[in-house]
Order: sequence, then structure tokens, then C-alpha cells
Amino acid sequence: MNVHQPVTVAEPIPALASIAPEQAAVEAMVRFEQIAKTYPAYRDKPGVQALQEIDFAIPRGSITGVIGRSGAGKSSLVRLINGLEKPSAGRVVVDGRDISALSGRKLRLAQRSIGMIFQHFNLLSSRTAAHNVALPLEIAGWSKADIASRVSELLELVGIADKYDRYPSELSGGQKQRVGIARALATRPSVLLSDEATSALDPQTTRSILDLLANINRELGVTIVLITHEMSVVRQLAKEVVVIDAGYIVERGHVADIFTHPKHPITQSFLAEVLGDRVPVSLASRIEPQPIQGGQAVIRVQLRGTSAGDTILARLARELGIDIALLSARVDEIGGRHVGSLTLGIPGDDGRTRQVLSWLSQHQLFAERLGHVA
Repeated sequence: MNVHQPVTVAEPIPALASIAPEQAAVEAMVRFEQIAKTYPAYRDKPGVQALQEIDFAIPRGSITGVIGRSGAGKSSLVRLINGLEKPSAGRVVVDGRDISALSGRKLRLAQRSIGMIFQHFNLLSSRTAAHNVALPLEIAGWSKADIASRVSELLELVGIADKYDRYPSELSGGQKQRVGIARALATRPSVLLSDEATSALDPQTTRSILDLLANINRELGVTIVLITHEMSVVRQLAKEVVVIDAGYIVERGHVADIFTHPKHPITQSFLAEVLGDRVPVSLASRIEPQPIQGGQAVIRVQLRGTSAGDTILARLARELGIDIALLSARVDEIGGRHVGSLTLGIPGDDGRTRQVLSWLSQHQLFAERLGHVA
């Protein structure tokens, strides 16, 4: 049974409830209002409660990451935004329109303002890059001249104007995704949904696609919603982040605040993976619970918005007069703040270790003793 844990909002981003309704309506491109989504039982499959108590706003013109493990409810959330699913309760408002109340032709017209980028590209193999981009424009009834002009403009924007007549089988994964992005932008949407759009790409291609999305957001002002299970994608691109687990929002706020002060265990686990907070296997295999004659106590220090690790070590050694070994380290910079961890070896007895832990605590640094090594 999943236990609901209340949402944590990182400061200084205010909760939607604290914003005046008229202000929230102007600033929000997408609003979820007390959303619940339940899939009914089907044949031998039991019903699934995919989302509960979803209530937050995505700011107009922002890049917002929605992150969660498989089965957390991310896909249900994105299908509510583009109207492919209806909520069991509550409203989804996109650009001032209650998308959850629309159907038929009105829904199809509204969906033209919501672009979608897919994980596996979803290109038609029988169409060239240009004709894949043209497809939504043909469906929308654009003239051939306008379609030709728009397609050329979009392929230039995504950096593959020279692939105009190439078929998907002749394109790399990154080039296919650029075609997918151009197609998603064809009808000039105000919202662009990216559903795990980089998870099928290698790291270098992923960075180039994320740079392209950042440029699109900057130049076109399109609101981008990133649905992902990769905190590295959120770190590189998003300004806001929403963490979802077991159908509930468990944490949300500005990405720098979430990275520097994660409060929920699921967020902390995501950050441990991307920031390397875990102790290397070669070191972890040697850690013993009890002190070892002539050995060292192992302390892990979390860096969250503090000064650089070498500065901390220098001050610690200077002020306490202790020779400290740096056993492992991973330090990154996000939003101008240092984020990561240091694993230190403290020689001597428990009194010296307690002295180091006390010094770290006085300097607002979270540290824990992991054990001892020879």
C-alpha cells in the first residue's frame, strides 16, 4: 500500500494557493486543479489509482521538469495535458481553456496548441523528414505553399535543413528527434510536451537536443514540460521541477532549491544517482562498523549550496589541526550553488571524529559517519 506523503515546496517558490487567483490565472500556462485519475478494472486487471491530489501550476514560458520512477504517474499527467485522457476528478486548464471539458472538434482544435515530442520519435517511415513535419499542417488544412514555407523554416530552426528529403532510415537518432521536434512545433503550439524525449539517445546527443529545446524556449517563448526519470535532464534544462511518486506530488520548486535542499526520500535518491553521493564500491566494500587499529573513520559530507569542497577541507584541517584524507568526491554546480558530496578519512580516535562532526555541524554542513577503514 502506498502511503501518501505531503508535498514539500522548496523555498522561495510560493505554493499556488498563496498566489491570488487572478494572478495565478495570468501567470500559469497549465494548471492542475485537485486532479485525480483512476483507471477502472478491466477483465482480470484490477483498477489503478494513477494520480491523487494533483494541484499545481506550470508558469507561462517556463521549462518545467516532471520527474518520477516508472509507474509514478508521469504518463497519465502528460496525457491529461493534451486531452488524451480525462481526469476522474478536477480540472486541467491549458492556456486559459479547460481542456478536460472539451471533446470532438473543440478538443482537436485545442490540441493543435499542444505539441508532443516522443521517446521513440514516431516518424512515418514512408515519409521524408519534410513530409513528416508537414503532416500536422496537412491535417490542419494549410495550403501547400504555406506548408512548404513552414517546413523549411522549422527544419532550419532544428538544424537539419540539409535532411529535407531524407527518410527516417537514413537519419541518426538525434536527427530523427530533431524531425520530431520540428513536427511538434509545426502548428505553432504554446505548450511543448517532451515525454522521455532523450532517454533513447546517447549522452552527447542528449545534450545537443536539450540545448535545442532551451533555444526554442528562449526564441519562441514556448512553455516546455519535460516528463522524465532522469534528474540529469532536469538539471541541464528545467527551471522548475515537480517530483511525483505513487501518484502524488511529493516535492516541487525551483530546480536549484530542490537540488540544494531535497527534502523527500525519493528526491534524495534521484540526486544521489546524478550527483554521485553514493560511496564508490571499492571503498564501501572495505568499510567496517567498528574502529580499526591505526585506521580511519569514514565521514560523508553533503555539499548543498556551500563553498567549494577544497575550501572546506583547507579550513577544516587548518582550524582543527587534523590531517584529513579525501577518499572520494563529486561536486557539481547548479544555479550557482555547489552540490555533491565528499567522503573523508579522519585518523585517530572517536574524540577526533566527534570534533570534526561538530565543526561541520557548526558550519551548517550535513555529515554522517559511515564506519571505519584500515
